Amino acid sequence: MTTTTAAPAWTGPVIDVDVHANVPSAEALFPYLARQWVDWCTERNWKAPQGPTVHYPPNSPRACRPEWRPADGRVPSSDVDLLRAHVLDPWGVDHAIVNCYYGVDSIRQPDWHNAMASAVNDWLVEHWLEKDSRLRASLVLPARDPESMVKEIRRVGSHPGFVQVLLPVRTDALWGRRMFFPVFAAMAEHDLVAGLHYGGTNDGVPSTTGYPSYFIEEYAAEWQAFGSQITSMVAEGLFQAVPDLRVAVLEGGFLWLPAWGWRMNKDWKGLRREVPWLDEPPFDVVRRHFRFSTAPTEAGPASTLERSLGWLRTEEALMFATDYPHAHDDDLTRLLAAMPETMRAKTMSENARHWYRLPRRG
Repeated sequence: MTTTTAAPAWTGPVIDVDVHANVPSAEALFPYLARQWVDWCTERNWKAPQGPTVHYPPNSPRACRPEWRPADGRVPSSDVDLLRAHVLDPWGVDHAIVNCYYGVDSIRQPDWHNAMASAVNDWLVEHWLEKDSRLRASLVLPARDPESMVKEIRRVGSHPGFVQVLLPVRTDALWGRRMFFPVFAAMAEHDLVAGLHYGGTNDGVPSTTGYPSYFIEEYAAEWQAFGSQITSMVAEGLFQAVPDLRVAVLEGGFLWLPAWGWRMNKDWKGLRREVPWLDEPPFDVVRRHFRFSTAPTEAGPASTLERSLGWLRTEEALMFATDYPHAHDDDLTRLLAAMPETMRAKTMSENARHWYRLPRRG
């Protein structure tokens, strides 16, 4: 498991690119909703979107490490004091990127869906960004409606606390499709990173051939959703349309990336006529436009980890994350030991500082 403090694994600056803010209850969002939607929730006894409980079974370590679960029964990571006590202060964090996967994408009613996304963003500003200067956050968007996604970016995307847009990895349509190009253009216009994050709700089955029988099948195969999204974004010309776009892959792992890159480069050589705008090897596009969080690492043998890091062929690929409050079988000491010394500070802080345009503290 990841240690609960940086020492003795790391004593330099730390930027954590993936900590979670959990909405404690639907009522917490009522001050940011029109009366229509407050009545909508209360009349239906609606408590929360279904998406988060599917991906994070509430009483499992997957949702919260035991030592980070509040003894008083509060929802884990539901207020900034918990984050301070568990991560910001023990780790001596310079900055942390707050991600709120509330699962608004699992709401099908379009107007309600849009209203809830805006409410979450306003709640993040008041209860997180304004409570600790170390925090930055990701915008939550109504992911089923590209036009409304652009409107929400324009509504709050200029707030200095927002540095990223949260994009769930599971969607009804791949993010590389042209209908999303205006959304990514709006992100670039506001200097926001596109944060491709674990989670999401689609209307189809979660594999190409049907539903799995067990949660372990779905969880272990989740990297395939990340691979599909990255393939779509690279192959369909997103980075030719929006050349300044920056993407962070969060809670998706990274050890599968070298195999993906080898296969994509090989197939591109024979099929590049189909996508003439893609005029360089796909893995080169990824190295330039993507960064990956370290959680989950799930590294396996030390020799394999060292080789995999070498196959990335760049020291800029990784950004440190605790993924607070979720539990993973990560070992920061082993990860840093497998890296060249020059890569360690970049992974722990400097890559994220550059990617998110974060100032130095003090």
